Amino acid sequence: MTQTRSDTGTFETADTEKIPAYVWRTAGVVVFGAVMGMLDTSLVNIGLHTIGADLGASLATIQWVASGYLLALGVSLTVCGWLARRVGVTRLWLGALIAFTITSTACAFAPDAGWLIGLRILQGLAAGLMIPAGQTILGQAAGPQRMGRVMGVVGIAVVGAPAIGPTIGGLMLAHWSWEWLFLINIPFGLVGLALGLRYLPRSSGTATQPLDVLGLVLAGGGVSAVVYGLSEVGVTGSVTSLSVWLPVVAGAAGLAGFLVRARRNTLPLLDVRLFGNRAFSAATTAGFFAGGAMFGVMVLLPLYFQVLHGTGLIRTGVNLLGFGLGGVIMLPLGGRLTDRFGGGRVAVLGNLAVAAAVLPLAFLPADANGLVIQILLFAAGMATGVGAMPLVSAAYAAVRREQLPDATALVNIMQRVGGAVGVALVAVILSRATASGWMPVSGYHLVFAGLAALSVAASAASTVLRSHQCQS
Repeated sequence: MTQTRSDTGTFETADTEKIPAYVWRTAGVVVFGAVMGMLDTSLVNIGLHTIGADLGASLATIQWVASGYLLALGVSLTVCGWLARRVGVTRLWLGALIAFTITSTACAFAPDAGWLIGLRILQGLAAGLMIPAGQTILGQAAGPQRMGRVMGVVGIAVVGAPAIGPTIGGLMLAHWSWEWLFLINIPFGLVGLALGLRYLPRSSGTATQPLDVLGLVLAGGGVSAVVYGLSEVGVTGSVTSLSVWLPVVAGAAGLAGFLVRARRNTLPLLDVRLFGNRAFSAATTAGFFAGGAMFGVMVLLPLYFQVLHGTGLIRTGVNLLGFGLGGVIMLPLGGRLTDRFGGGRVAVLGNLAVAAAVLPLAFLPADANGLVIQILLFAAGMATGVGAMPLVSAAYAAVRREQLPDATALVNIMQRVGGAVGVALVAVILSRATASGWMPVSGYHLVFAGLAALSVAASAASTVLRSHQCQS
């Protein structure tokens, strides 16, 4: 009987590595929520101009349809662990799914921009609960020795949904009204609810501490302020603007206050003592940089095709399919490799591969052969499939079952902030390139090089995780 090393440092027999059918059923159900959350972001972003024109709102106003969603998501991530313990993680996921579906329907009937922004904030609150709750359900069902393969299924939604979102959104806007960008969530929600009630494991809440309201304000407000400040870089094109540095500084101060409060509190809102676990800390740190590279690439590529190459909306979506397809193909293999060799080793090589695939784009001319670009994007997608998700799997495998609600929240917060950093990097460099009068292609070259550097940083942080796993 063969043995392989798991992310916890223990050895598991081949028999224990077999994944029961009920785990795959659970993964299939949870994917509905992941697809809704990830697809909705890219669909709505592609339709902001159309929505603003129809509702008679300026770009500055309608941008809050996207920003409000992201800020609300940051708030609910911080309270997800407490709610999961309070009501049970399955009930939390089902409730969040229902709320997300209802608010999506309401968004389609919003009479003006103000109503739409308010409903999108409610939708973001639901999404911020649904995604980590689903990952907690999966982590508890799979166990550490099977975490990689099971999380690889969710990773297909994380990588694939944003990649196909612009194509689907462009086709929908070409033939239907913008309301269908929200109404599309109704069938997903109804099917997910029916399957969840049928197949998800039942879990009941336990008596827990009262909600730490001050901790929620510090943590939720801190995360949202940091993400908002970094997103403002895309508007101002500068990190020195008051609307950028003031929210970032205020948010960082709030998070620092929360960390001090949480370490002194025996029952904190989020168990930040998990960062004392070297494997978890290394995995989340590497995930921060990997998230920055992944979200940065997803924001940059539509601009690369639309602005630099002058392609239309639908054609741009088609050009992005290669990146998503590469990730979808490699994620299952990345999961198997993670369970066999450990997330640290796989993530080191995976993130180096991301850098190797992205860096050549920093040297291609503006009229580069389209086939060459597609080959590089396909390779980058494949590398992302074995670079990002193994870190998530390793982080969850490093903690105990009862710690998973807090672990999933912390991992998603780190990825979200890292993603905001990656997007800010794209905005700053492109804005500076335009202001300095550089050749348009030069700015994109520099951004691709910067995103490759983030992948190298993720690989470097993954070596710490690998070292810890080898010593365990």
